[in-house]
Amino acid sequence: MEHNKDILVRGTAWGGKIRVFAARTTELVGELQRRHGTMPTATAALGRTATAGAIMGAMLKGEEKLTIQVKGEGPIGQIVVDANAHGEVRGYADHPHVHLASNDKGKLDVAGAVGRSGYIHISKDLGLKEPYRGSVPIISGELAEDFTYYFAVSEQTPSAVGLGVLVDTDGSVIHAGGFIVQILPGLTDEELTKLEQAVGMIPPVTALLDQGETPEGVLKWIVGDDLVIHDTLPLAFACKCSSDRVEQTLVSLGESELTQIIEDNGKAEVVCHFCNETYSFDRTQLEKLLDQAKPKPIQ
Repeated sequence: MEHNKDILVRGTAWGGKIRVFAARTTELVGELQRRHGTMPTATAALGRTATAGAIMGAMLKGEEKLTIQVKGEGPIGQIVVDANAHGEVRGYADHPHVHLASNDKGKLDVAGAVGRSGYIHISKDLGLKEPYRGSVPIISGELAEDFTYYFAVSEQTPSAVGLGVLVDTDGSVIHAGGFIVQILPGLTDEELTKLEQAVGMIPPVTALLDQGETPEGVLKWIVGDDLVIHDTLPLAFACKCSSDRVEQTLVSLGESELTQIIEDNGKAEVVCHFCNETYSFDRTQLEKLLDQAKPKPIQ
């Protein structure tokens, strides 16, 4: 396993009484930072959410996928992250250029950017007719505590969540990663106390990654050596947008709206929220799409 590649490990510990996940997401968060030009506080907020998304995606199976929406009342607006079971993640923040003064601990003020009230909505497409939806109020805005609360309330799974993004003075991402530890039936009170103490004592994830720890090493800080890694999953930024999809979207606007665009501008530019890719269409291309948008005569 290369030391600097984005990877997620998952396993169990303490005789199968704890389920554990840990991820390094440095490249992924760096890619989001570059594509959206996020300022440091926004980088940390989007990066923490994307890291949580990557780990939660790994809890899914097959073609299942999920969307996280963090809707706080802070200046960053809404943060949206999509993730799936294949380690593919994408995301954006409404206002990527938010940067606040450090908080009283000298850290990036993520709660100030996200807001200390609002909601986290999580929607999972599990291949059923209706997606599963869960929502919880934001309780801190620092995000790790908020996702911990989400698991306890919405999924009835007591969990500990750690998320971190370390940003350089020039705004680039030095380290990013996180862990989620979930309690399964059978854990004794003594073991629970021991786990709570270990989670309370662990240094920040980014500090551990900075010391050269692997995601597996991060988990050992919490559960010790009684750790069984079941598998690893490479993580990567991936967006599903394409020229074809954008064309379909334009056709779906309908004849009158497309005619209006051609008359007003003679061209169209569509920017993907998730990856900031720009798709440009000139008058000729738009007229072709307009033909497709016109109702077809019944044969």
